[in-house]
Amino acid sequence: MVPGTAELFEIPEIRDRLTTTEKALSKIRPGDHVFVGSACATPRTLLRGLEKMKRSLADVELFHFLTDGAAPSAENNHRDQLRHKIFFVGTDMREPVKQGLADYIPISITQVPLMLENGTLPVDVALIQTSMPDKHGFVSLGVSVDIARSAINQARVIIAELNPKMPRTRGETNIPVEMIDCLVPVDTEIIEYLHPPADEIAQQIARYVARIIDDGSTLQVGLGQIPNEMLKYLCHRRDLGIHSDVITEPIVDLVEKGVITGKAKSIHKGKIVCSYCMGSRRLYDFIDNNPMFAFYPIDYVCRPELIASNTRFTSVSQAFAVDLTGQVCTDQFEGEFYGGVSTQSDFLRGAARSPGGKAIICLASTSGDGKCSRIRPLLQRGEGVTVPRSEVHYIITEYGSAYLFGKSIRERALSLIEIAHPDFRAELLAEAKALGYVRPEQELRSKVAYPANEDRVVKLKNHEKVLIRPSRASDVEKLQEIFYDLTIKDVYTRFFSHLRALPVSKAEYLCNVDYENDMAFVAVAGNREINRIVGSACYFANPSTNLVEVAYMILPCYQGLGLGSALQTRMIEYARGKGFRGFSASILAENEKMIRLANHSGGNFSSITMQQTGAEYEVTMLF
Repeated sequence: MVPGTAELFEIPEIRDRLTTTEKALSKIRPGDHVFVGSACATPRTLLRGLEKMKRSLADVELFHFLTDGAAPSAENNHRDQLRHKIFFVGTDMREPVKQGLADYIPISITQVPLMLENGTLPVDVALIQTSMPDKHGFVSLGVSVDIARSAINQARVIIAELNPKMPRTRGETNIPVEMIDCLVPVDTEIIEYLHPPADEIAQQIARYVARIIDDGSTLQVGLGQIPNEMLKYLCHRRDLGIHSDVITEPIVDLVEKGVITGKAKSIHKGKIVCSYCMGSRRLYDFIDNNPMFAFYPIDYVCRPELIASNTRFTSVSQAFAVDLTGQVCTDQFEGEFYGGVSTQSDFLRGAARSPGGKAIICLASTSGDGKCSRIRPLLQRGEGVTVPRSEVHYIITEYGSAYLFGKSIRERALSLIEIAHPDFRAELLAEAKALGYVRPEQELRSKVAYPANEDRVVKLKNHEKVLIRPSRASDVEKLQEIFYDLTIKDVYTRFFSHLRALPVSKAEYLCNVDYENDMAFVAVAGNREINRIVGSACYFANPSTNLVEVAYMILPCYQGLGLGSALQTRMIEYARGKGFRGFSASILAENEKMIRLANHSGGNFSSITMQQTGAEYEVTMLF
């Protein structure tokens, strides 16, 4: 008997259902299909009792999502009688899967309620953990609603652990005591889960992910360490919302700091919507009877059309491997099942259809020992496709981000190679050529990490904001688009000849740089998904003088807005950091705009000399 609950247990509807673990579990029959409650609400007392049962449990099958403690213990004499069907291979189920004691079902967890309702997945008994009854005779499912409600609605027998430490949560979590057949009082701590401290790679990826999350976004954050680490870098955002399958510990900090308000949400405004949570006692106390939180069944929370109805919906999840065409594996690594499909596909589809939404998949560029690239030419044997290439938008590693949606195989391969670990880029490029993904003469000049920290947002004279970032080899086509929008005079003054075309090899020379001796920046207008390059600047080092030769190309409609000065400022900052003495340039005498830019750059240089030779000026600008 739980102390302090004597009066509550004298209510007939409750008293008549109170029983011991052994008597409650005696209602399980041979051949029954038993649902086990999820995550931090795993009913471990009931599971331990099930292991110790002496009578035959022939052909009893346990099915469940993410659990903690559902696997049989080593000393269990009946481990051959209990089989598991699981939708997620968590830490406790990895060994049973390997030993053949558990069967993994690769399916979105949002499909399970329908399978329960139509009998595809039969359920006879439901083992759950709940809060204590309230004065109205209702218990709360507490920290895990997920698929429990559907299982309860279909089960012949419902057995619940009554735990005074289980928080009461708002939303669709309440169940009348009359619906439960057996109440087993327990007084145990709710399972706590915190991610281990993130290493530098995970932190870098988390920072890159956080950079592309806008104020007013609604977030779904998957269970992986990197998505949760990302939350720590959102402290300066405003009015974020949460609509997620799971919520974790960092949510508390962001609510307390006023970052998560839900004010900008399109639906469930001001509410944190989820289906289950995993954290510490601090999180459980925070959600207890808190009207800001709304827990709903998984098939409601993860409905793609509901997700898409939120503007700026951002889904952040984690993967194990991706191939050069964009196929993603999230539930296997090197042939071993790990994790699961979970709800990732539903959130990715919903985010992709949300106005201003972002669907983000992140992964470390290599395996833990650094010996294997997680960006592969082809997914390996034992790595199934969880997310098809047609559904992939952002891929982010510690070397930057690649936006793949709507891109060709060649563009995808180049973009992914550029965010792979530098040690594997040459090998990946060779494989991409062999597979016919890129041109045989394609090169990647950079042997170092993409300098993602060099991104800057600048405001032009017309108040438009553009992103100035280091160029990539995959920018070739967008640079060609600038060329074909230039006037005849612009082409001549930029290239010193009347070019009629800018072939790939020439365009590649302007953007495929090594980031050390040569550098190029592009100015990007629009958002990160739908954008165009409106200007570019590049320099190439002259080792004999320690000067860099600079050149610029700007769309006519963006000339005169200060973009040239902004690009020059970025070039100066970068070149100084690399130890160069200054700039040199050849400018046609008729190129009045570039001459004016040079003449008005005195504040950035210690000296500027301009020497005219025929129709050209030779300009030297020293730092």
